[in-house]
Amino acid sequence: MLWDVNRGMHGFGGSDVGIEATDPLSAVASLRSLAGGDGTTILVLKNFHRFLQSAEVVQAVYRAVVEGKTTRTFVVILSPNVQLPTELATLFVTVDHPRPDREQLEEIARGVATAEGELPEGNELQAIIDAATGLTRLEAENAYSLSLVRHQRLQPKAVWELKTQALKSSGLLSLHRGDSDFSRLGGLSSLKAFTRRTLLRSRQGGSVRARGVMLLSPPGCGKSEFCKCLGKEVGRPVLSLDVGSLMGSLVGQSEERTRQALKTVDAMAPCVLMIDEVEKAFAGAAGSANDSGVSSRMMGTFLTWLNDHDSDVFVICTANDVQRLPPEFSRAERFDGVFFLDLPGRKQKDEIWQLYLDQFGISADEDRPEDDQWTGAEIKSCCRLAALLDTPLTQAAENVVPVAVTSAESIERLRQWADGRCLSSDQSGIYRCSGSSPKRRRAVSAKPSRN
Repeated sequence: MLWDVNRGMHGFGGSDVGIEATDPLSAVASLRSLAGGDGTTILVLKNFHRFLQSAEVVQAVYRAVVEGKTTRTFVVILSPNVQLPTELATLFVTVDHPRPDREQLEEIARGVATAEGELPEGNELQAIIDAATGLTRLEAENAYSLSLVRHQRLQPKAVWELKTQALKSSGLLSLHRGDSDFSRLGGLSSLKAFTRRTLLRSRQGGSVRARGVMLLSPPGCGKSEFCKCLGKEVGRPVLSLDVGSLMGSLVGQSEERTRQALKTVDAMAPCVLMIDEVEKAFAGAAGSANDSGVSSRMMGTFLTWLNDHDSDVFVICTANDVQRLPPEFSRAERFDGVFFLDLPGRKQKDEIWQLYLDQFGISADEDRPEDDQWTGAEIKSCCRLAALLDTPLTQAAENVVPVAVTSAESIERLRQWADGRCLSSDQSGIYRCSGSSPKRRRAVSAKPSRN
């Protein structure tokens, strides 16, 4: 039997069963009258989670489940989320239905696009399946139907559009698909080569999969832009997780949203997951009296997933001050490497200048300002202001104050911390701060001290 708040009690084929049960309490109570003989009776309650806040309904369900052990009656609750009260938590078995895989998505596409010429084949069909990965069955059907209405055939663009809207409406994740690849990003040669090689190896179906990287740098050195360009470079969508949006007002809601977001990320694999300024996102993880340990539990859930997930998700976490994170966050086997992005050198600055001079239509022969302490973001700002104000670069530079000047002490402290602890983003090997030398142990005399 089926019951919902709109139609009441009815059979699986929509037939009338002759039982009046318009409210949830009478629906559960009717299960006793349905039992009889040697057969098995199953009562399916659709979207019943909305009524489990009532003490009377909870008690009725509890009694029906307990009595069902002897009368061979079973209660099945269909719900988009798990919200069982404490009294019922041990009586029900939760079955989580995964989102459709690639084969099921292709089957849905063939069921929707039935006319000749509506369904492409080969690589174009695989591109459509890539775009639909992570959608539910109903969302995939809607996306395919939208593409047929707009283009008279299935196209990835329409599927990506609906997928972006679905993620945005959830409020947990956002999807980025841009046109900029590594050719639009100056410098970072070692980081580019490392990530490109690891992800291309994963795409070839190797038994070992890439996990991700952590990027540490002063503000404005290209961490976020690198994440967006990486997705285009390796042909993967970039998901951005805003940890602040996971916070909920109810007890346990933040942790549940975290698990839900990570399940969505797993379903959309292969992809790139970006968590920007992660040290601020988990600022209360070290212990805070204001959130009752919510940040610590959310971070614990994320670290467990980061260590144990087997989906093809490449995680990139960016930070401006890694010292605010606990040491277990960046330990081995959670990331493939921790890279430090220093202020760009002369060669990297020349590449960045050329990129933004071309982008804003400024002559390459124009005199450039002094840029000894500039980041890539400050070079872009100078070029944009020069084009906006229609002034020379040297005059536009008067409106740019480098972060290396305003935060000189914190940047120097960050460099000293990264020295010997992080990989260099511009050249192979360990990052070494300018002028630093490898740390040596202090020599100990073999002669014992008088003290």
